[in-house]
Amino acid sequence: MKKLLLSLIAVSALAFTTQAQTEKGKFMLGGNVEFDSNKPNGASKSNTIFNIVPSVGYFVTDNLAIGTGVGFESSKNHVDALGTVAGFTTKKQAFVVAPFARYYKGITEQFKFFGQLSVPMAFGNTKVGDNDGNNYAKTSKYNNIGVALSPGFAFFPSKKFGIEFSVKGISYNDNTLKNNNGDKIGGNKDFNIGANFFAPKLGVQFYL
Repeated sequence: MKKLLLSLIAVSALAFTTQAQTEKGKFMLGGNVEFDSNKPNGASKSNTIFNIVPSVGYFVTDNLAIGTGVGFESSKNHVDALGTVAGFTTKKQAFVVAPFARYYKGITEQFKFFGQLSVPMAFGNTKVGDNDGNNYAKTSKYNNIGVALSPGFAFFPSKKFGIEFSVKGISYNDNTLKNNNGDKIGGNKDFNIGANFFAPKLGVQFYL
């Protein structure tokens, strides 16, 4: 009888521990930060990317959180002069909003799978400058609205901290390009399916 009672207590404690981070009423704080700089062979300047999107979520039920990310993304690309064509620099900057819903499924005490459905949106503009990266002038505006379903798993070294690995699963994006007068001048739509395990994303979350 004692052994049975102890076993029930142990199972109950394990269930409580594995759900502690993702139980109803908890908050999750995290986000994504990305920086990349690369210089193509023979190029005079590097191309750069910088994105920062902090996020907050709330567990409306055990293991199910809804929330949003709000941030900023920026990129700069340089094209060297070729013959009589002068070099130039293109800079893109955008405000980003990314509402999401995420569901966790426990595996062990410290590991959980999760699936995340998000609706990332970016509203920005494109500017073109001279060869030295000066004298920028706005040439166009763009809106990008998408839907993405991403799988991943989280490792919890403590009750309030998690390390995440996720991959891009299924996604759809609708990009619209407009001139400075607001007239549509281009755009594209794309649909991607299939998790890319060779390009995982690493992130952290705090659970309060």
